[in-house]
Amino acid sequence: MLQPVDSKKYTYPALWLLLLLGGFFLFFFYNPTQHSFFLPCPFKLATGYHCPGCGSQRALHQLAHLNISGAFAMNPLMVLSLPLIGYGLGTKMYNSFFGTQYRVDFFYQKWFVYGYFGLAVLYWVLRNIPYAPFTYLAPHS
Repeated sequence: MLQPVDSKKYTYPALWLLLLLGGFFLFFFYNPTQHSFFLPCPFKLATGYHCPGCGSQRALHQLAHLNISGAFAMNPLMVLSLPLIGYGLGTKMYNSFFGTQYRVDFFYQKWFVYGYFGLAVLYWVLRNIPYAPFTYLAPHS
C-alpha cells in the first residue's frame, strides 16, 4: 500500500539545494566586479573601511572557478569559514531530509560563539591597518 509523502521532508532540502545551486551559477557566470546588480558594501561606502565581509562576493566568484588563492586574497576569513558553514548546512539538510535530530554541538557552545565573534571583530580591525602584513587581509586582486 502506498504511504502519503511528507512534503516538508523533501521541500526544505530541495529549496536549500536549489538556493545553493542558484547561488553557485550566479557567482560562476557573473563576476561581481563587472556587474552592477551585486550590491556594494554599505559600510565601505559610508566609512571607506573594510568590514569583515568585504570581498566575499568576489571570493565566491573565485571559488566557483576553483581559484582558491584568488578567493583567499579577497577574504581569507570567509574562505576559512566555508567548511564550518558547509558542515552546519549539510547537517541541517540531512536532518530535514531524514527526519533526524543530529546537532553540531560546538556551534552552540558559548566559547565557540564568543570566540568566533571575537575573531571576526579582530579580523575587522586588523584588515584596516594600513601597514604590512595587515594589508594582506584587505581585499586585493
